[in-house]
Amino acid sequence: MKAFNIIGKDIPRTDGKAKATGQAVYADDIKLPGMLHGKLLRSPLAHARIVNIDTSKAAALPGVRLVITGADLPKVTTGNWRLFPKTQDEYALAIDKVRYIGDEVAAVAATDPDIAEAAIELIEVEYEELPGVYDIESALKDDAPLLHDGYKTNISIDRKIEYGNPDKAFAESDYVREDTFTVQAQSHAYMEPCSCVSQADQEGRVTIWTSTQTPYIVQCLLASALNLRENDVRVIKPTVGGGFGGKMELRSWEVCSAFMAQKTGRPVKFTLTREEELMAGRRRHPMTIRSKIGFKKDGTIMAKDLHIYLDGGGYNAMGPTACFLAGNFGAMLYRYPNYRYLGEHVYTNKPPASAMRGFGAPQTLFAAETQMNMAAEDLGIDPIDLRLKNAQVTGDVLPGVATISSCGFIESLEEVRKMSNWDEIRKNPKPGQGIGIGCYSFISGGVFNWFNTQYNFSAAEVKVFEDGTAHLLTMAADIGQGVETVMTQILAEALGLQMGDIRITAADTAITPQADLGAWGSRLTLFNGNAVLDAANKIKKKLAGAVAAKFNLNSIFAIEFEGGRVFAKGKPDRGMSLGEAVAFVQKMQRGEPVVARGYYTPRDKGLVSPAFSFGAQVAEVNVDEETGQIQVKQMNTAHDCGTVINHMSVEGQLEGSIQMGLGYALSENFVMDGGKTLNTNFLDYKMPHAADMPPSNSVCIDTYEEEGPMGAKEAGEGLVSPTAPAIADAVHHATGFRCTDLPITPEKILKGLKKM
Repeated sequence: MKAFNIIGKDIPRTDGKAKATGQAVYADDIKLPGMLHGKLLRSPLAHARIVNIDTSKAAALPGVRLVITGADLPKVTTGNWRLFPKTQDEYALAIDKVRYIGDEVAAVAATDPDIAEAAIELIEVEYEELPGVYDIESALKDDAPLLHDGYKTNISIDRKIEYGNPDKAFAESDYVREDTFTVQAQSHAYMEPCSCVSQADQEGRVTIWTSTQTPYIVQCLLASALNLRENDVRVIKPTVGGGFGGKMELRSWEVCSAFMAQKTGRPVKFTLTREEELMAGRRRHPMTIRSKIGFKKDGTIMAKDLHIYLDGGGYNAMGPTACFLAGNFGAMLYRYPNYRYLGEHVYTNKPPASAMRGFGAPQTLFAAETQMNMAAEDLGIDPIDLRLKNAQVTGDVLPGVATISSCGFIESLEEVRKMSNWDEIRKNPKPGQGIGIGCYSFISGGVFNWFNTQYNFSAAEVKVFEDGTAHLLTMAADIGQGVETVMTQILAEALGLQMGDIRITAADTAITPQADLGAWGSRLTLFNGNAVLDAANKIKKKLAGAVAAKFNLNSIFAIEFEGGRVFAKGKPDRGMSLGEAVAFVQKMQRGEPVVARGYYTPRDKGLVSPAFSFGAQVAEVNVDEETGQIQVKQMNTAHDCGTVINHMSVEGQLEGSIQMGLGYALSENFVMDGGKTLNTNFLDYKMPHAADMPPSNSVCIDTYEEEGPMGAKEAGEGLVSPTAPAIADAVHHATGFRCTDLPITPEKILKGLKKM
């Protein structure tokens, strides 16, 4: 494998200084002349018909410039699954019915935020309250009230997978177990609340600066919501303070902001409060997971039957994708020769659940990994040995689902066994001390075109200049994960430049090339990286041809790009600087710029993803059996992410995943009273802090992904999944109590110990 100059190095984030010094501009930092401030009126009821809305008092309040309801907006439903319009079930403002506490009903634009807040209180809404359903069981009853017209039940969508002959395989199994697992909702808890500012020109065209992961998706859906042409909407993504899936849809405040800017002729800003984010924001899907698995006596897996109910809340949001992916993740990691999956997305009168880091994997893999640990105990086989026996390897095919093109799972298991001293600690347990394992596999972007775009999935434009620099234009959305740094590294490596030689312009739909579907599903390194490489290779071909012609070289393939120079392989003196090569080409082209567009749309390698990451994680815990308190002492992780582009960034992604997984395992949960969220601040929403983080060790397994740019694939999102099952297994090893219902609280441990 070729040695790299930039790839694989510890390179600080290109946006690090701006963020550290306070110079980074977020959406709420934007202030435009004459700007108005928007505020949303939210429903106090979980399920009700809207009988009447009286906005007259609010409109009469001095300083109020506009009050709107759903009746004022075009009657257009939105949703990311454009391929199936029926899934687009949400209006920007409720038309005739509200479906959760916090559902958006009206909006105000005023000269001052306090005036907007006061005006909201003056809007009078007459509701006809309806019966609500607040959990999956209630929503599925025959006499349950239906949330949406046109459905016979509250199941909005289902997904089925089946291959092999599961029933026959179960009959031939020596050991079969069936278990039910329940997992809770979780907040994205990004530090920057959602915010946007819209401005309209005299023709009604809109420019919106918004905290989003998906500029192109927002452009398309906002144009649809306002009955505009796609090019009449310009979306600019400023610095974004985290997203984790919570900012990948068009939301009501973006529609209201743009519409009100058109109507008032003035810019309009909306910024949510933390209370709004926690009360009504998107969240991770709660799920009820029923899993049946069969083995031979020697531990060979025979079959798996998985049935998952997803609690989707009041609307679909990105629920169809979670329903789709959960079944795929249920088939990953191990060889299931016979597999059946049924996923059902269920409407309830709670805030909508949607995409969140892991996108169905943390829930599904908590169940799968916990069940593997339970089976290992019953079969008398070490949990790592059971995994090694059934582990997926490169070349494995899941019919109609995926092809595993590179896989370092076995190596991850062997490495984490060594680094954690697994055999010694596992075989010699001490009271209150435990060690446990959880594993994961995750996608590197999606193949399925659910957004129904006519464009390539990713695109990039590269310009090179006679001063030896380059300019990269990309729609890739950096939301704190460092993709702009990674794209700069890839381009610098390809052209033989330094990081400082490259300027990047990103995520502006009027400037950067169409299109990119955004930051979700760990797609950007592989998808956008390949587009950058494609553009770079086209530039290199142009420059190599010029150098070959000037020095009478036989082939452009014998030209190298390194150290800011373009030269004959093995003969550095037969070449010129990159800037000189650019000037030479421009002269031959009568001044035409040296520029190239690159594109990437994955080949058909199954329905899911062009590549998959793998890994294993071991947790060490202490459990106080008198209080049930858990202390996570150590996390050990080995993971296969292909070629490591930036070790520092990969380590940061791992630490962030452990923090999120730790909260999911032990503390984070929405406290609900019917459909009302009670813990709407960070004091009551128990998220792990820096002082709660355990020490961690990690190793990257050396693999190469042929489909990825320079061999890279997913490196951060998948790692959120193994932490909860690893901790649950460690708690069982320490106490004998096995938790199948997240989060694992001291109360649950104490109750479980009393029953033993």
